[in-house]
Amino acid sequence: MSDQSKLILASGSPRRLALLQQVGIEPALLAPVDADETPLKSEAPRSLAKRLAKVKAELAVEAMKRSGDLDGSFILSADTVVAVGKRILPKAELLDEASFCLRLLSGRAHRVYTGLTVVTPKGAFRHRLVETRVRFKKLSSDEFDSYLASGEWRGKAGGYAIQGIAGSFVLKLVGSYTNVVGLPLYETTSLLQGEGFPTHTNWIT
Repeated sequence: MSDQSKLILASGSPRRLALLQQVGIEPALLAPVDADETPLKSEAPRSLAKRLAKVKAELAVEAMKRSGDLDGSFILSADTVVAVGKRILPKAELLDEASFCLRLLSGRAHRVYTGLTVVTPKGAFRHRLVETRVRFKKLSSDEFDSYLASGEWRGKAGGYAIQGIAGSFVLKLVGSYTNVVGLPLYETTSLLQGEGFPTHTNWIT
């Protein structure tokens, strides 16, 4: 891989890494950043996703400059937000948060937004926002209690992971499935390709 095709992923998410690897993209470096993800007052869900992706990219650029790993590299950052209407759901860490999310999602439609930012080797910032609409079935008491007991919700935006047990809750999905997992692959690869990153390099062995 040449210097001009190095990719730094500004995330520690194993799901985002796995999705990139699924399409043959192997980041040269993982550089998770510590960004304050608290929404601003009256901030819309889509605005939050876009802002945090940009903030994470900016933090990664500064960190890479300090470490000397930035030269000739692309940086990819992303942030995923789950919302019911204008209500932004938390990234569930506590049982009460997961219960709140699940009660709100049960039997209703919600939207999943992912903001993407790519920083080119020349320092240009490119942005994209992806939206997916999801509808959950009405959960029974047993499903509700059992899912909470599974612990699978922990650390997940909106308190669920569509690639796990909660996939059985999805009645309808309009848009990108991989967006709901955490990284919309079509839009991500298109953005990278448009800026000159060789996404096909590892397809040929």
